[in-house]
Amino acid sequence: MPLPQSLRRVNRRVTNRLTRPYASRIPWHGVLEHKGRKTGAVYKTPLMAWRGESAVVVALSYGSDVDWLKNARAAAESVMVMGGDRVRVGPPETIRRAEGYSLVPKSVGVLLAALDVDEFVRFPIL
Repeated sequence: MPLPQSLRRVNRRVTNRLTRPYASRIPWHGVLEHKGRKTGAVYKTPLMAWRGESAVVVALSYGSDVDWLKNARAAAESVMVMGGDRVRVGPPETIRRAEGYSLVPKSVGVLLAALDVDEFVRFPIL
């Protein structure tokens, strides 16, 4: 079950603006640079993300009905900034809950399970 939309609005207007400058340097986080599918503007969205050898996994704590995900799905590629590296990624693919949990650190999986996160996407690294 996704987190409440009221929390999503607060994070979008306040928390994201505060964390965006340094989120890519926090473990288990990244900043997705994506182009708006309607506006063409470039957006930078802080996300909980984990980088593997061939993909970046993101937990959808607010569910799949979010603008950044729609933008990334519509684009041929985006950029995920993680640990100071700029990683080119392709359009995200939905993955099953069990696979998502298997790709994140166990300690984080406990937190995500407590938040009842059941959706994940995988961005292939280009």
